[in-house]
Amino acid sequence: MVPEAENERFTVAVRTVDGAVVLTLAGELDHDTAQPLRDALDGALAPGRRLLVDMTGLGFCDSTGLNVLLNTRLAAQEAGAGLELAGLHGPVARMFRITGADGVFPVHADVTEALRAPHGGGT
Repeated sequence: MVPEAENERFTVAVRTVDGAVVLTLAGELDHDTAQPLRDALDGALAPGRRLLVDMTGLGFCDSTGLNVLLNTRLAAQEAGAGLELAGLHGPVARMFRITGADGVFPVHADVTEALRAPHGGGT
């Protein structure tokens, strides 16, 4: 697992909380900054594992970032793992809503709510 990856405009920190791997994103996720997220998700993905992506600190996400998450969702399904999102807000939430992506992921208000929810649950 990659503990932390950093770019000038984007960071991803990885930690384990209550058996879930929490990836905390901050900054701008786009074509130029998506590789650290790809690497962190690839490193965290394992059969039966619960991945929770905390997007509270994410100010921007373009189609590249969305595709990284969608592709990881498919890989997680194949591996019998789960991928959930937390903390969608502002322009990021709007992009997920407009594309319909908020309907294919379990989405939680925040990490605390996500960790209280059953594995794979969402609102």
